Amino acid sequence: MARKRLSMRKIKDVLRLKAGGLSQRAIARSCLIGKETVREYLTRAAEAGISWPLPEGLGDEELERRLFPLELKDFRKATEPDWSKVHQELRKKGVTRQLLWKEYREGDLGGYGYSQFCERLNRWAKELVPVLRIVHKAGEKMFVDYAGMTVPYADRITGESREAQIFVAALGASSATYAEAQASQELANWIGGHVHAFEYFEGVVEVLVPDNAKVGVTSACFYEPELNPTYQALAEHYGTAVLPTRVKAPRDKAKVETAVKVVEQRILAPLRHRQFFSVEEINEALRPGLEELNTRVMPHLGKSRRQLFEELDRPALRPLPLRPFEMAEWKWARVGVDYHVGYGKHYYSVPYWYIHKEVEIRATAQTVEVFLKGERIASHVRNDTPHDYTTLPEHRPESHRAYLEWNPERFIRWAERTGPLTAEMVQRIMERRQHPEHGYRAVLGLMRLGSRYGQERLEAACARALGFDLISFRGVRNILAAGLDRVKSEEPSSRPEKPHANLRGSRYYS
Repeated sequence: MARKRLSMRKIKDVLRLKAGGLSQRAIARSCLIGKETVREYLTRAAEAGISWPLPEGLGDEELERRLFPLELKDFRKATEPDWSKVHQELRKKGVTRQLLWKEYREGDLGGYGYSQFCERLNRWAKELVPVLRIVHKAGEKMFVDYAGMTVPYADRITGESREAQIFVAALGASSATYAEAQASQELANWIGGHVHAFEYFEGVVEVLVPDNAKVGVTSACFYEPELNPTYQALAEHYGTAVLPTRVKAPRDKAKVETAVKVVEQRILAPLRHRQFFSVEEINEALRPGLEELNTRVMPHLGKSRRQLFEELDRPALRPLPLRPFEMAEWKWARVGVDYHVGYGKHYYSVPYWYIHKEVEIRATAQTVEVFLKGERIASHVRNDTPHDYTTLPEHRPESHRAYLEWNPERFIRWAERTGPLTAEMVQRIMERRQHPEHGYRAVLGLMRLGSRYGQERLEAACARALGFDLISFRGVRNILAAGLDRVKSEEPSSRPEKPHANLRGSRYYS
């Protein structure tokens, strides 16, 4: 029958209660089993000549053999599957235990039933390294993390001692491993490690599984972890997804933790006595050990990581895109009143109607792009000249009076109320810019200094800054912060008491 077999203890209870005179219905209620089940086991006991009390010395195994002679006979004739091969096949896409059991029974009609097949497979898997109990599909996941062990090296020029970080990536199905040394765990190195790992494996997995490190995951939420925008852009470029490990769920990252441990023991530890002078030297030393690690036969599976990679992961990996991912940094910024945003101490223009809007900046080695709600509103060739401006003519308004509250005339009027030297500082700041609006930020800064320190001190600071030709917001700010505006100058100022005729004056900007 297809009915699940009862335990020997419950079968004994059936025989004992029957000998006590209970009906089959009463026995079924007492043992919490069906009446048909009671009838079946009483019939089997009668056919085997067994009654209660049981003969002395009759153990559970012998009792089972007498009650189920045909089933045990078929059971003992079953051939043992190659569990290592079954486990390996189970990693392939679309392969299920049901399918493997059917294929097994086609070769052995008297083999194990499905439940016994699964139970014995589980029993075999428990004897492996615990990480192998989780079945990873071919080409599905790549686990990434940094090793806890670092490699020291000395700078050739300064002699300064530094620690190289070790980036590790491991594929889920084959455990094929990649490792490289990096100068730090900063975002550029984190992204570069992924790009190099994809190139090493010559393909892309469906899912990336990082730990919840801040470099990749800005918010480690259990339900909706927030990714670093650059990391998300990497995933989109390669057509993969990022699935961070759950917080406080060590089994999620067991694969890479095992890979990290193996890398530390078999690659890094043998290098502990060597002296290195650069990250490049360390990577040269890592390559032979990495190749040996991937080609070494794993005793519990009888195959190397390289063999499993060729059989499982490589056929399932997605192809690499035509070009590798270009590292880009993202940051939030607010468009200033001068319709520019700052990145790397340089300022880039956006269309003037986006003033005060919060935007995202995407910067690569060649370009700086500005996005508003996912739409690109400006693009510039990158310029790393500090405190300078890159402005496109089409971004400038036709008339600042029509569209902007801020204008040179207003700034000069404010400066004149503070004092003539403050007005001269404002005028000269604007004179030194290609366009007057490029000086708005500096003048706004002077206005804030006036609110903080008072108009008298600001006037005195501007006087001192003009005397030393410090025509900048920073120069005035530093004088006020150090209190130098209160220190009487030892040398008499050579500046005229009244503004000379060559100064533009507020009417110039009207």
